[in-house]
Amino acid sequence: MNITRLDQAPEYVAPNHFDMQCLRLQGREAGPAVQLWMGMSILKPGGHTTLDGSPIEKHYVVLQGELTLVSELDGLETRDILHTFDSCRFAPGEKRQIINHTQQEARILLAMPFDPPAA
Repeated sequence: MNITRLDQAPEYVAPNHFDMQCLRLQGREAGPAVQLWMGMSILKPGGHTTLDGSPIEKHYVVLQGELTLVSELDGLETRDILHTFDSCRFAPGEKRQIINHTQQEARILLAMPFDPPAA
C-alpha cells in the first residue's frame, strides 16, 4: 500500500495550465504504480488549461466547485459545466480544456494511464 498525504503530495508543472496548482497523488514521483497515475488540480478563479489533445485517455472527477469542460473531437466542440462529484472521460486524441469560470477555488481529480493504448 502506498499512501500520499495531501500536504505531502509532490507538486508538478503541467504545460498550458494557468492559475492552478497540480499535485501528484499516486504514481510517478508520488510513489509506485503500474498502469496509471492520479493527480489533483486546484484551480483559482479564472484558472484554466488551453484546448489541447493528447494520445492518452483521461478521466476527471470534480471534487469541489464548478468547472467548465470543453471538448473538441473531429471538429465538433462540446462544452458543459460539471459540479462537485460529476465526472468526465476524454478519449485519446480528443482535445480538452478546463476552465474555472467562478469566483471560487475548484478542485478536480485526474486519473490517466502512463502510456497511450497499443496500436
